[in-house]
Amino acid sequence: MQQVAAAPAPRWYHGLDRKQWNTLIASNLGWMFDGYETYALILTVGVALRQLLEPSQYPQIPAYAGGVIGLTLLGWGIGGMIGGILADYIGRKRTMIIAILAYSLTTGLSAFAWNWESFAVARFVVGIAIGSEWATGTSIVAELWPDKARGKAAGLMQCGLGIGFFVASLVWLFVGKLGPDAWRTMYFIGIVPALFTLWMRRGIPESPKWETAAAERRSAKSRGERVRFTLVELFADREVRRYTIFAFLLSLTTTLTWWGISAWLPPYVASVAGKAGLPGPQWASYAGMAYNVGAILGYISLGFFADAVGRKPVVLGFVALAWLTTPVVFVWTHDLNLLLVAAVVNGFFSLGLYSWMPVWLPELFPTRIRATGVAFVFNTPRFVAWLGPILAGQLVANFGGFSNAAMTMALIYLIGLLSAPFLPETRGKPLPA
Repeated sequence: MQQVAAAPAPRWYHGLDRKQWNTLIASNLGWMFDGYETYALILTVGVALRQLLEPSQYPQIPAYAGGVIGLTLLGWGIGGMIGGILADYIGRKRTMIIAILAYSLTTGLSAFAWNWESFAVARFVVGIAIGSEWATGTSIVAELWPDKARGKAAGLMQCGLGIGFFVASLVWLFVGKLGPDAWRTMYFIGIVPALFTLWMRRGIPESPKWETAAAERRSAKSRGERVRFTLVELFADREVRRYTIFAFLLSLTTTLTWWGISAWLPPYVASVAGKAGLPGPQWASYAGMAYNVGAILGYISLGFFADAVGRKPVVLGFVALAWLTTPVVFVWTHDLNLLLVAAVVNGFFSLGLYSWMPVWLPELFPTRIRATGVAFVFNTPRFVAWLGPILAGQLVANFGGFSNAAMTMALIYLIGLLSAPFLPETRGKPLPA
């Protein structure tokens, strides 16, 4: 008897509608703009400080750079918490629009800095604005996309950061040749994302899950019931509190290692190029682009792997390989061309690791506190991690250069390897109501 061939399984993207795709595109672009603003600082901070400091202070530029980057990170943590809480109270879409407008305008203003103190303050304010966007985009994508494809959507959203880093590196390759004020031009370009919000107002919907949760909160208040503040509620339930603590430790690993190690890759490659008699800023751009090609692939891959295999094993694998590839970049590779290849591989794991947060975090928290929970885990590590660039800057300046600093900071990966096993496996499961 002739057997009938089984129908092929539908592609993962079948059944998705325009609103779901628009929401993913908007969140990806919002994060891409965040990436541009962030990496523009990484690429230009040395040039900016050379103009804003006295010549006698030049030997301490790595320490000053670490301070500016650290303050940006601190502002990011503060803004991220504010944005997550606002997203649970006034909506995902509205908060995202406010955040993009805020960081576009404040980035433009930072171009007018006249000394290193005003530059540091301006970047702190930019950090506050940047931090407000991510938790909102993560929450709305998770709430609108189906369970079977949620990890893929999160990875595709997260890759916007790598695209933004790559765009900043590419722009700096050309803008960096414009003279000592080139860094100001980079920040003027950062005003462009404000125009994107005009499309967002019409192009994406509000999350129906959030609208339901907001209606329930209003109804409870109208009945005179006590409604906890979202940040308090995050620690009221024993299980949610446990998830929050271990996710915080894993997030601390991800954040502190990137800002304390990988953020120094462009200036490290520039120093290697300078010793070889080659133009440092040009090679810093090459390194940034190479690293972020790997990162973009890593972001996307983690999401697809997490949907195929599971959240926990994939995240543990990325943490371990991010750690193992750190000495390849900062210690063992000295040829500049091979260094760019190593940067691609390290970027795949060390920056690609960030995708665990939009993939896994929304699946740990109920809708009424989802953005607050996601924002807390993503941003509060910055209240510790902002010290990472400062510490790394001191290590670079005073204790043996980039290689020793990178290997010292890489020990932090141990925290991630020990904390991830305590989080639940959530692959394919519905979001908590």
